Amino acid sequence: MIEEHFAALSEAAGKSASWSPKIRGWGDQLAAVLSSGGRLLACGNGGSAAEAQHLTGELVGRFRNDRQPFSAIALHADTSAVTAIVNDYGEHDVFARQVRAHGRPGDILVCLSTSGGSPNVVAAAKAAHELGVTTWAITGPSPNPLAALCTDAIPVEAPSMATVQEVHLALVHALCTALDDALGVPT
Repeated sequence: MIEEHFAALSEAAGKSASWSPKIRGWGDQLAAVLSSGGRLLACGNGGSAAEAQHLTGELVGRFRNDRQPFSAIALHADTSAVTAIVNDYGEHDVFARQVRAHGRPGDILVCLSTSGGSPNVVAAAKAAHELGVTTWAITGPSPNPLAALCTDAIPVEAPSMATVQEVHLALVHALCTALDDALGVPT
């Protein structure tokens, strides 16, 4: 029922104020990494892939106002690389192999997963750790393997995956706001 969906979304979003300090800290760290020439990598499957690409689009383009473009790559978006990796190595390694190609110590990998258990996203986080890449997870309800593995995580407690994804978009925008604030980009 539509009313139940909006009620669940309102409840899940209502908990978001408690995440503000964490998102502000992520924004500060991301500003330092990107300003010094580092990059952000992002991965997810399905709707989470769309959120990953939304995040990288905001960083390469702009979020609110003009600022310099930053290096940000949505790992699912290079279809030739994705299909070659899946064909030659399997779907489990589709993101991990790209993390090994593009990730450098000090970079940041944002892992989005409504379940928190996607094997290819978990493998990407493991590969990132091997390289010294910071990992942040934005997931569905905890506990889950991805939140436990990553450097830091925001698990969204919501009854449906649709609600989790809707809150993930709000978190992506909050991270972009925090980044712009850290950089002093005017509102």
